[in-house]
Amino acid sequence: MNKEIDEIYRLYAEDVYRFIFKLSRNESLSRDILQDTMLKAVINFDKFNGKCSVKAWLCTIARNEYYNYLKRAETQNASLDDAGTASENSFEEKIMDSAQAVHIHKMIHLLDEPYKEVFSLRVFAELKFSDIGAVFDKSENWARVTFFRAKEKLINIMKKEEES
Repeated sequence: MNKEIDEIYRLYAEDVYRFIFKLSRNESLSRDILQDTMLKAVINFDKFNGKCSVKAWLCTIARNEYYNYLKRAETQNASLDDAGTASENSFEEKIMDSAQAVHIHKMIHLLDEPYKEVFSLRVFAELKFSDIGAVFDKSENWARVTFFRAKEKLINIMKKEEES
């Protein structure tokens, strides 16, 4: 089992770190969440059902760990804006802009499932549509359509927010 865990860490730690860093834009926090993610993966390794790739499973754990951090930080009134100014460019640039990251995540939480999950797996975990479909036991085409609809819903939410 230790060899398997070492191999998983060696193969996926860098990808999971980059995924977390894209969410947080904070190196220290990303390293902490990576360690928490790997610990949870080791503890829950027997629960991995193989319906998705190991990378998708680890990124899902990492995303949940990051969201838990955000919730804890919000309840402690901690400042989550580390750097940057808001971009007024395209939707994709706003997603990647660290100054708006927390705000975007709050808007993502306004989406219903599975839109929320599909959007996060595609944008933040950079998973292929085929892997996303596998996570949900659906087709690649289902994942594409669901992502497109999620993106459209987020754009509408953003437009309504700008109008008010």
